[in-house]
Amino acid sequence: MCRNLSKYALIFLFLALSGLIFLLRNIQTVENWNCHTISALNQLQNRIQSSFNPVNLPTFYHNRTFCAHLGQKPSPEDELEERYLLDSIAWPEPPPHSAQIILRQTSDPVHSLFAILPTEGGREWHVGDQLEVLVQMHDFQGRPKHYGGDFLLARLHTPELGAGVAGKVVDHRNGFYSALFPLLWEGSAQVEVTLVHSSEAVAVLQRLREERPDRVFFKSLFRLGFLSETTVCNMCLPPDQHHPLCNYTDLYTGEPWYCYKPKVLSCDTRINHAKGGYLKHLITNKEALLFQSGVNIKVHIHASGADRINVLPPRKDKVEVESSSNKPEPNKLAPSGYYYEDSWRPLGGVTMRQFNESSAIAQCLKNKVINMYGDSTVRQWFEHLIAFVPELKEFNLHSPKNVGPFMAVDSTHNILLRYRCHGPPIRFSTVMSSELRYISNELDGLPGGPNTVVVLSIWAHFSTFPVEVYIRRLRHIRRALLRLLDRAPGTIVVIRSANLQALDQEVSLYNSDWYSLQLDEVLRAMFKGLNVLLVDAWQMSSAHHLPHALHPPPVIVKNMIDMLLSYVCPEKKKGRQPWRNHN
Repeated sequence: MCRNLSKYALIFLFLALSGLIFLLRNIQTVENWNCHTISALNQLQNRIQSSFNPVNLPTFYHNRTFCAHLGQKPSPEDELEERYLLDSIAWPEPPPHSAQIILRQTSDPVHSLFAILPTEGGREWHVGDQLEVLVQMHDFQGRPKHYGGDFLLARLHTPELGAGVAGKVVDHRNGFYSALFPLLWEGSAQVEVTLVHSSEAVAVLQRLREERPDRVFFKSLFRLGFLSETTVCNMCLPPDQHHPLCNYTDLYTGEPWYCYKPKVLSCDTRINHAKGGYLKHLITNKEALLFQSGVNIKVHIHASGADRINVLPPRKDKVEVESSSNKPEPNKLAPSGYYYEDSWRPLGGVTMRQFNESSAIAQCLKNKVINMYGDSTVRQWFEHLIAFVPELKEFNLHSPKNVGPFMAVDSTHNILLRYRCHGPPIRFSTVMSSELRYISNELDGLPGGPNTVVVLSIWAHFSTFPVEVYIRRLRHIRRALLRLLDRAPGTIVVIRSANLQALDQEVSLYNSDWYSLQLDEVLRAMFKGLNVLLVDAWQMSSAHHLPHALHPPPVIVKNMIDMLLSYVCPEKKKGRQPWRNHN
């Protein structure tokens, strides 16, 4: 037995010595492994921490050509159209000697005046006549201005009747302006003239548009596992050796979009797109004086005499027509419509129906697929319809609020209503990369047909870019619409124009009504003559007595929806009217 214990003791001692020798030989390897592991973890932690640091904005090199001419090279025909469009919206500039801004020498709405001009027969106006108002601009010292370029709005309205029509402003480029109004209803009517921006302020806005397309910047989140980074994105990102780019140019349209490449992650790890913010300190202190609420932004100009007229019934020597179908003479101003009793009455052959009951809307849209594409102003239409028509039940796609995509279904009437935002630039909070779609690509995926309605609204997010960028985007959409109408001629296409909005200094530098006006004129010109229909949100917001708002109040939206539905379900014996451009 002692011999066995001695044998086991020797075996145990041998194993213990073997283990000790193995440990001593590998202890350095273990230490090295621990050092490498800790080092790698520290590097990873540093990378993660760096990805949460504030996004640094690289210096933007002011180069208009760089931004305006990105994307696919336009054809000679496209270049010719672009020059024509840019010439058509060219704005009068202040004379060179006024480049040095002195507030007291700029347009002052308080010192400026307007006067109602008499008719050929005296001071008697009838329904069917045209009213002319002469505006003379003065500076803050009360001296007359001798050059044009001021941005004015004019309206003739009768608040107690819920009546109003937008006037056409003509710049004589010598400090005088004419405002022209068709007289469309009887009774007292008041003239209202508003200075939106002085000519000097418009010059600043124009410079910002051409030189600072980065004043609204965007960002994207890149993520792989638990590592994430955020970088700046935009349509116009000048590359340099310190900031390589990720190229997200659309393969089908050639629409450019770039992000600065993350320090660690690859370009294909981008998961979303979002508005980054607004750059500050874009203008000098002297230029800031040109953008003062209550001083020279959207301030009324007073009349030198009476600001009201009394409109009599139509003259006996003229053929009487119903007030709902009054048409100005061909050689005179032709607005798209006017308000009466807070109801929009279009001019030009289309009769707007009143859809006051949800059942009437459901019957109109029965068996229809309505596809809405664009910014939040058409999303507002989607929201109005699902709120007003209880049978339209929103289908939960788990989309971010106010971003989409959204979908609603009325199974009883076989209605499908969809909304999707347009592709970048889009200033929404957060859009998943997989949901970034260009309208032209979406249109190419539609079968179309008489039961398909397409609604487009794309303008508000392009105000910070050179107009060439907007022209390029509309050109792609126009081509896609022509392809859609070729393969499915019965498809109904409705375009919502831009509208006026509330302005202060900050909003003016990014989303001024002057920017919107320029884009709106381009849109009308590019789609003129096509088999598409217009909801004139510009005149509908300008003619109404309620304050301007980016998202118009319900009464105006209701009129817009009624106009849309009147196109989809026109009165019998009256066909659809082609696009008509009202200047």
